[in-house]
Amino acid sequence: MEIDETTKVNLLYNFYHSLLTKKQSQYLDLYYVEDFSLGEISEQLKVSRQAVLDNLHRSVSSLELFEKELGLIKKTKEIDDISSKLGQIALNRYPDDKELSELVKRISKINEM
Repeated sequence: MEIDETTKVNLLYNFYHSLLTKKQSQYLDLYYVEDFSLGEISEQLKVSRQAVLDNLHRSVSSLELFEKELGLIKKTKEIDDISSKLGQIALNRYPDDKELSELVKRISKINEM
């Protein structure tokens, strides 16, 4: 299943926003989180529409590079997948093992945001 561009950027932004400059964060927040148009952003920040678009492209490229290098989203998805499978195995094979059940719950909570 392919996610749309806005969802993808929001996910990247949630993971890596602290690695962006203040300016990059501001542009991304206004466009992807607050849903401002390019024109509204250019008016608010007193820059051209093209400057907004260029900054957004560079900022998204930075987010994609962070994920390529650090892989936090990929690792989070893998932990979720393993946690889910482990939970099913524990439930089916060891339904009375409270300690195992608690450990599975702890693993599941690691990725909660």
